[in-house]
Amino acid sequence: MKIEEIMTANPACCGPETNLREVARLMVDHDCGEIPVLRDGRPVGVITDRDIAARAVAAGRNPLEMKASDLMSTPVITVKPSTDVDDCCDTMEEHQIRRVPVVDDSGSCCGMVSQADIAKHASARKTAQVVKEVSRPSASA
Repeated sequence: MKIEEIMTANPACCGPETNLREVARLMVDHDCGEIPVLRDGRPVGVITDRDIAARAVAAGRNPLEMKASDLMSTPVITVKPSTDVDDCCDTMEEHQIRRVPVVDDSGSCCGMVSQADIAKHASARKTAQVVKEVSRPSASA
């Protein structure tokens, strides 16, 4: 099975200059926990609900005075629509990421794959393996 079969097409995205209030609103409106940050249609970072909570609010910074580029994670790990689901799972495990943007041949963001997408479409064993590996403590934790 290929990623294009399970990905969310045309995900909510923002630009580096988008204020965090708007980023959070996008997350609420689109029921998602990660927003790709795009420049000229290409991912330059990602920002998660956890980034806002941990890197801004918990750190005592005012999120209302911040923009996506202040908190986004880089570099962006991506997959292609033609990527095999098992290969995508391996990428998620290797980088310990719960979601991954999907880019087309020109590098433009065209989708998003999450652990939930994997759980809906992959085997129970593969899903358990992804959840276990992505959730293991990392050296930076």
